Amino acid sequence: MSSAGSDVILDRMMALHPKIIDLTLDRVWRLLGALGDPQNDLPPVIHIAGTNGKGSTQAMIRAGLEAAGHSVHAYTSPHLARFHERIRLAGQLITEDALSAVLDECYSANGAGSITYFEITTCAALLAMARTPADFTLLEVGLGGRLDATNVVARPALTIITPISIDHEQYLGNTLAKIAFEKAGIIKRGVPCVVGPQADEAMDVIEEVADLHGAPLLAHGQQWHVSAERGRMIYQDESGLLDLPLPNLPGAHQIENAGAALAALRHLAMGEVAAEAAVARAEWPARMQRLDRGALADAAPHAELWLDGGHNASAGEALGRHLASLPSRPTHLICGMLNTKDIAGYLRPLAAQACSLTALSIPGEANTLPAEVTAAAASAAGLEAYVAPDLRSALDRIIADEPGARVLICGSLYLAGHVLRENG
Repeated sequence: MSSAGSDVILDRMMALHPKIIDLTLDRVWRLLGALGDPQNDLPPVIHIAGTNGKGSTQAMIRAGLEAAGHSVHAYTSPHLARFHERIRLAGQLITEDALSAVLDECYSANGAGSITYFEITTCAALLAMARTPADFTLLEVGLGGRLDATNVVARPALTIITPISIDHEQYLGNTLAKIAFEKAGIIKRGVPCVVGPQADEAMDVIEEVADLHGAPLLAHGQQWHVSAERGRMIYQDESGLLDLPLPNLPGAHQIENAGAALAALRHLAMGEVAAEAAVARAEWPARMQRLDRGALADAAPHAELWLDGGHNASAGEALGRHLASLPSRPTHLICGMLNTKDIAGYLRPLAAQACSLTALSIPGEANTLPAEVTAAAASAAGLEAYVAPDLRSALDRIIADEPGARVLICGSLYLAGHVLRENG
């Protein structure tokens, strides 16, 4: 599918506001009003916030709802290879013609008003979803929650808060409590909220906000429990016990994400068919995704290639645990990160699981951490560190020494998008 038309409009939208991130809802309300308030015409909304696991949890809920025979809209960000990935209408990625038309309509309705790229494209997604029949709408928060452009639905069917950790401190605050307050901003009066595993500091804030709004909580460790036992996943809540396969999305942390998805599906009165599909059928690219075909896989036929877009300390811990659970094999990292991330916190749990790290600057990203800085951080973490000019050079260097290595490309969703485009 060619995307020349939508690409031109998206480039034009980048110039509408000088700051990439500027958290406020004033501009969003103005444009939505000009568009006829499409946020009020959406199918029942499930709104998802959190630091880690939002996308995976959304993917599992969508798989479960669709297996139960429902049509589902889904909005997520950022995209990896193409912008169209952000907007799914009744189960299908938005077409180029539909995307170009709705972007153009939003651009015209906005006029000369200042608005950020994320805000105007979120309005476009809401407009497209309001005009397309479906049974449910899944909205993933872009950043924070309270002032995020998705936080415009007065009464969603359900809200979800996945695990919260320190990230985006420059926008959300420098403590877990402050960040949790922003995430908890999606909680609405009387609307149940599913809560994934949280540190006590974050949970205290969520409970306080929920009490203020009279919102019932369905919290991990309280109203629902999930664990892995003998190669199966056991989920239990007041409705009973489910004995299910382990999630097909790799990593022990996906068990907790699956628990939140199951809590949501059970609240929506979905049955065991939906529950099993949620864990067995969900797909979510760049979350410990195995690259077993494509140009990169062909260039390293004996290697085991993986791709992950996690980019904060909690993601590094989850990756480290997953690597430790895999069969023993020499493991090498190819890593590129943004300069807004805690690279030391991200690399610390990975250092014990890898032999080396080859650093990249992320192509086309103004906020990339220079490869030399990433390499220095890797050395400080105890990794043998190298710098490569591009992805293929990094991969070629590793497999020249160890053709059968395990190679994990990691550090940023923006790097992951570049990898998926290059892999074809």
